[in-house]
Amino acid sequence: MSYLKFDKSLMINLEQSLPKEMLRTNKSGAYHCTTVVGCNTRKQHGLLVIPIPEMDDKAHILLSSLDETVIQHDAPFNLGLHEYAGQVFAPNGHKYIREFNCETVPTVTFRVGGVVLTKEKVFISHENRILIKYTLKEAHSDTTLRFKPFLAFRNANDLCVENDAINKSVRHVENGIATCLYHGYPELFMQFNKEVKWVDDGHWNKNIIYYKDRDRGIPYTEDLWVPGYFELPIKKGESIIFSASTFEADSSKFEATYEQELIGRTSRTSFYNCLKNSAKQFYLKRGREMYIMAGYPWYNVRGRDELIALPGCTLAIDHRDDFEAIIDTFLHALHKFVATGEKDPVITDIDLPDIPLWTIWALQQYRRIVGLKECREKYLEIIEHIVDDIRNNRIPNLRMNDNGLLSSNGTESPVTWLSASLGGKPLIPRSGYIVEFNALWYNALAFLASLYEGDTAAVDRLESISDLVATVKQSFVATFLNDYGYLYDYVNGAYTDLEVRPNMVIAIGLEYSPLDRRQRKKILDLATRELLTPKGLRSLSPKSYAYTPNYVGNPEQRERAVHQGPARPWLFGFYADAYIKVFGLSGLGFIERMLIGYEDEMTEGCVGSLSELYDGNPPYTGRGAVSTAKNVGEILRTIRNVKQLNKLQNSQEESI
Repeated sequence: MSYLKFDKSLMINLEQSLPKEMLRTNKSGAYHCTTVVGCNTRKQHGLLVIPIPEMDDKAHILLSSLDETVIQHDAPFNLGLHEYAGQVFAPNGHKYIREFNCETVPTVTFRVGGVVLTKEKVFISHENRILIKYTLKEAHSDTTLRFKPFLAFRNANDLCVENDAINKSVRHVENGIATCLYHGYPELFMQFNKEVKWVDDGHWNKNIIYYKDRDRGIPYTEDLWVPGYFELPIKKGESIIFSASTFEADSSKFEATYEQELIGRTSRTSFYNCLKNSAKQFYLKRGREMYIMAGYPWYNVRGRDELIALPGCTLAIDHRDDFEAIIDTFLHALHKFVATGEKDPVITDIDLPDIPLWTIWALQQYRRIVGLKECREKYLEIIEHIVDDIRNNRIPNLRMNDNGLLSSNGTESPVTWLSASLGGKPLIPRSGYIVEFNALWYNALAFLASLYEGDTAAVDRLESISDLVATVKQSFVATFLNDYGYLYDYVNGAYTDLEVRPNMVIAIGLEYSPLDRRQRKKILDLATRELLTPKGLRSLSPKSYAYTPNYVGNPEQRERAVHQGPARPWLFGFYADAYIKVFGLSGLGFIERMLIGYEDEMTEGCVGSLSELYDGNPPYTGRGAVSTAKNVGEILRTIRNVKQLNKLQNSQEESI
């Protein structure tokens, strides 16, 4: 039985099926995303969505959707589905769906009378190309398939309206057509693996509704150009393959290309395999450079997100080579920025002050999995250089003070992951001494000291770093630990922020914490009572007057709510680390039970992945980006840690 399988009763119930989305990427920035019933519900949905570096390197939707029609005895049965004004759905093709299976590739099974037709979709790795395979399983009479393409040719964050600027012409290519609606866009090639009839029937399909955007209080109505339709006969047992791409392909190779793409795919037959599959979809390869996308369908590469996601999305799934390729790309960009001030064209936010601190944290995870010797050989000099840059105040907006602590100014623009802003001003102006910055700083220094241990040539360096570690530890406790037993979120001059936020959990979850076990347990207990949910840690305690648990409403309402209560799965990685540090191996059972809450999400939202955030109150609905790298990465890292600790526990029990 498939792990990700939805039957007829769910698929024909739009209240249940429309909220479920699916995502496929080519690992080079292009993607396909829609709902499991094929009805686009947000403007970023599309069948072929690609970056166009020649324009702006943003995601652009070429082919929005492809409506299929089964024709028997001259009677058409349209399998498509769109929403129009007044919550009208047409042509209601979902009523023919008998099953959706997403174990290896997304597969929909339709039944129209005596016709049983399957539809499978594969995105070709590192090509702007999607293949759709249709197989006629059952048919009692002659059957014809009709395909009607809906074209957008627009930025994924915009909408198309009827206009006279489009180029309505098409040109015939091998078993298909090519067309380009607007200047500057690449041609879209739509081809089949057998001869097909094309019928010109150009018209605008108007007033398509995207209800997800309507709920967000942003424009949500679109007109799409339909240039005509394809028709071809299909026999029982026959498969035909449709290709949509930005280049003309050899149609005789479609079948071989399709089969080749299936080799090495991770079947989504378990919680772990779902997340492993999702993790690899965030990979972005550009020439020799590799990156991790922050999330889909609207995020690109973001520095902090990439670093947090990196260990889980690579090392935790045994992709060491990918870790090294991605971190080497990142380190080159970071060094260039610090040395020259030039920002990387792909990695955004590389200028934020905590980026060097998260860089060392990511390298520390490499040491934990690969080993001390290799980490020292590959990255010691880099870690030394980053620490030296911080100590000598070479990182913009990051200053080491006489007490050893780091300070940063976040009053004019956000400098931490709590980055919500309105009118250009941060809603949470975290400035001065910021708790996770300084916890990461202590951890980085202690980690560097551990790399020096046993090296007789590094005695003086070890002594210098050890002295600073002691200073930072004393200053951290004196500055952040308050009389209530938890940590101030930030301290700016005489102001001490008492809000209970999850950043203090980062401080107790790091490998090296400036707090002792008793102090960490008290903080952990508070976080468990006020922040822990089945979907991660709340960004703010419900006891706060500012607590806003639901990420809903118009853009301003959402911006005000985003860091005032909704939960983040990625923070659970630090919570789990802290819990094990406090309770030891006896805490494994609790962490394993908490992981069930994330497994439940594999059939919700974007199936097989984790949303950007979840409401802070039950039922903890997923919101924001449908698939997010740092959430997937940190849950994968936690799963691996639990597996390793279980092995350790079992070996200890066997030795007794």
